[in-house]
Amino acid sequence: MVRAAHVEATAAVTAVVTVLAAASGRTPGACALLGAAVLCGQLSVGWSNDFVDAARDTAAGRTDKPLAAGTASPGAVAAAAATALAACVVLSLAAGRLAGAAHLTGVAAAWAYNLGVKRTAVSWAPYALAFGLLPAFVTLGLPGRPWPPAWAMAAGALLGVGAHFTNVLPDIDADLAAGVRGLPQRLGRRRTRVLAPLPLLAASAVLVLGPPGPVGGAGWAALVVTAALAAATTAAASPGAGPGANPASRLPFLATLAMALTAVALLVLHGGSLTGG
Repeated sequence: MVRAAHVEATAAVTAVVTVLAAASGRTPGACALLGAAVLCGQLSVGWSNDFVDAARDTAAGRTDKPLAAGTASPGAVAAAAATALAACVVLSLAAGRLAGAAHLTGVAAAWAYNLGVKRTAVSWAPYALAFGLLPAFVTLGLPGRPWPPAWAMAAGALLGVGAHFTNVLPDIDADLAAGVRGLPQRLGRRRTRVLAPLPLLAASAVLVLGPPGPVGGAGWAALVVTAALAAATTAAASPGAGPGANPASRLPFLATLAMALTAVALLVLHGGSLTGG
């Protein structure tokens, strides 16, 4: 059941939102509430993903998937997804109607991805919407219910698109065998490796240049590192990379993951600016 919940992504998103809430000035109780809401939402998304794809994963021989491997019960996964979703609704609305609506819109987008959008050319859109609304979930529960600045929502959306490409990158061949043809799968492994760093680089640039005040040394350093990782990843995936290049190498995935972590760190670093314009 833990593996079927996509525990790594669930834990990462929950931790980011909780820390971002703390950085924005939310009280410890509010941070716990937001974290619990996000945790339940992410659990519902992870379990529903494996439940919806169970037959396809089984046909493709995806032994890395618990339902396809027979190590989890479809009924238990479906019940867990429904329970987590119900808890997410209650906890999200407890954070405030506007804040809850923002979070539940993102969760609905993630469910839409699982239910079919993942197999279309707009597979990136639910990620952009869901991640773009996470800063709003944090700020709309504050006094005065302020919306976050545009740079925060834009960076979140770009981070979501980058997360989509990064998450899909190692499994493109297995996804194609399972009949999943989202935008990265349609582009193919090589072009996805080239394009995956670009939204993450853009997210870092927005997070460095968007917040008010001067850009500090840490911001410029993060942007330089991100640009270097993007250039290295693109070069490794280019047609001229040489006959020795390994198309199945995980190095581009790991480099892109490092870019994503850098962008997340920048977002958390500027958490105090979420209500400052």
